[in-house]
Amino acid sequence: MTAYEIPNVWQWEDENSERGGNRPTAGSRFEQTLPVGEAPFQLYSLGTPNGIKVTIMLEELKALGIQEADYDVYLINIGTGDQFGSDFVAINPNSKIPALVDQSQSPRVDIFESGSILLYLAEKFGQLLPEDIHGRTEALNWLFWQIGSGPYVGGGFGHFFAYAPEKMQYPIDRFTMETKRQLDLLDQTLAKRPYIAGDTYTIADIAIWSWYGRLALGNLYEGSAEFLDVQAYKHLMEWSQRIAERPGVQKGLEVEYKELGE
Repeated sequence: MTAYEIPNVWQWEDENSERGGNRPTAGSRFEQTLPVGEAPFQLYSLGTPNGIKVTIMLEELKALGIQEADYDVYLINIGTGDQFGSDFVAINPNSKIPALVDQSQSPRVDIFESGSILLYLAEKFGQLLPEDIHGRTEALNWLFWQIGSGPYVGGGFGHFFAYAPEKMQYPIDRFTMETKRQLDLLDQTLAKRPYIAGDTYTIADIAIWSWYGRLALGNLYEGSAEFLDVQAYKHLMEWSQRIAERPGVQKGLEVEYKELGE
C-alpha cells in the first residue's frame, strides 16, 4: 500500500452534484416541503441507533399514560439525501437525523441532536430523568458520555469493521480497542447497579442501549458481537436483554415510518 502524502491544503476530489452523499459544505441542496401531521410532535428520522432513541423515548412516555407525547414520524432517507432538503435543514442545520418539532408550542419548537431531544422530552413531561440533583446529574453524566463516545463505535469501529471499502488493521485495531474499553466501562458500572445511572430507568439507558445494547445483542454490525466477544461482559449483556424486553422499547423499534410523499 502506498503511503499517503499529506498535501499542504486538502482538496476534495469526489465533487458531485447528487442530492445525497457527503460534502465538505453545509446547508440545503434543494427545495423541500416536509409533511406535517396533526400530532403534537412531528418526527423526521430513520431507524438508526440515534433515530430509535427518540421513538423509544416517545413510546416510553406513552406507556406512562402521557397522551400528549403522541407523534407522527416520517422517514428521512439519508441514502437519497432527504436530510439536505430546505425544510429539514430549517429544523436541523446540521442535516442529521433525528429532528423533532414540538408544534404544541407557539411558536413551534425545533429540536435536533438526539441527546437534546431526549432531554427536552424528559424535562417537558417530568419523566425518565430524576429530579434530585444527584440523580439528575448522574443521568446527564451518562447521557453526555454516550453522545461523546458513540462516534468511536459508529464512525470509528462500525465504519472500518463493516463499511470501509477495504479492511485495514490499524484503524480496526484502534477503534476496537476503544470500543472494548467502553464496553468494559459499562459492564463494570452495571455490576454495581441495575441501570446506567442508578436504581431507575432514565434517558441515559435509552441513549446508551440504542448503541451499546444493540451492539451487545448483535444487532448493529454483522459479526461484530463475536469479534468483540460481547459475552464476556455479562452485566452489560443482562442489562441489554432486560431493556430489550421493555414494551416501550419494542414499540419504538417497530414503529412504521410514513414516506415523505404520504
